[in-house]
Amino acid sequence: MESLDVVVVGAGVVGLAVARELASQGREVLILEQHARPGQETSSRNSGVIHSGIYYPTGSRKARMCVRGRELLYELCERRDIAHQRCGKIIVATESQRAALQILHRRGIANGVTDLQLLDAAAARRLEPQLACDAALLSPSTGIVDVHELLLAYQADLEGQGGAVVLQTRVESIEARKTGFVIVARSGDSSSELHCKWLVNCAGLSAVALLRQITGYPRLRWREAYFAKGTYFACQGVRPFQHLVYPMPNEASLGLHATLDLGGTTRFGPDVEWVSEPDYRVDSARAASFYAAIREYWPTIPDGSLQPAYAGVRPKLVGPGAAAADFEIEGPAAHGVPGLINLLGIESPGLTSSLALGEEVARLVSAA
Repeated sequence: MESLDVVVVGAGVVGLAVARELASQGREVLILEQHARPGQETSSRNSGVIHSGIYYPTGSRKARMCVRGRELLYELCERRDIAHQRCGKIIVATESQRAALQILHRRGIANGVTDLQLLDAAAARRLEPQLACDAALLSPSTGIVDVHELLLAYQADLEGQGGAVVLQTRVESIEARKTGFVIVARSGDSSSELHCKWLVNCAGLSAVALLRQITGYPRLRWREAYFAKGTYFACQGVRPFQHLVYPMPNEASLGLHATLDLGGTTRFGPDVEWVSEPDYRVDSARAASFYAAIREYWPTIPDGSLQPAYAGVRPKLVGPGAAAADFEIEGPAAHGVPGLINLLGIESPGLTSSLALGEEVARLVSAA
């Protein structure tokens, strides 16, 4: 039975960032990933946006991790020549949303986003002539990143520091013992046992379900997983905006927004569809509701310009109608299992926050 310092479950962008940071401290780290490639679920099925930190309650883990993570991520992208662009974002508001927009502005400043600018309709149209709004908020420090390149950079750093990623390997059981954890993992037709002192659950969509596989984890802390599916449509042949454009947020998402990729394509999404389990099928019939939502800020979108792109699923700790939950980093002080750290409900801004989440987990391990 192989013995390691740390086993991380899940090779998404957060799992790789956590493992990378722990390996940089000289720990022997192994990631177990059930899919054939890192980042195959949530990490590669989102907007690829580097968020500035506007939306989240001041003092929340999301706010702190996003602002810190944004700084670390831009620095890494520049140092490692990872494709990215600090293109900026415009959040648009109608007349009835002016007060809410001002609250968002104040919250962003309180969170440490110091470059925000309130715009009137004329100023917004000078930046984006096709935009329709009564007021807007400009966030210059919002950007986009090539998620595939970022995943490769994280993995290269991990492996360069002696860590490893084992793909197509599913965790079958985990037993908590006084000396650490015994993990039974299956790859193909064979299974193997691993022993580790620290176990970090970064399983994303499967993170809540994994709790039930850990013998010794208190049943009273089991919880229900919720999944919010979001569909994206691409706008072919037209590039209406130079900035990202977002409507005002709602309780489940940041609204059906316009994002750019580094190849110049404009995408719209995600919408919100609550599902019982992850489902990546794209329903082309949802385009009708997209046109209606987009025309609130881009009235001249041509009919027939939207083409189905992809769908992603966000892991949620609360269901429809509930206020958004904060990131949860659940350590031994909360659940009583030495050496176990669970990262739960890591949705947006998880990509932006990934390096900061790595720092946070490393601090918990070092402090033990």
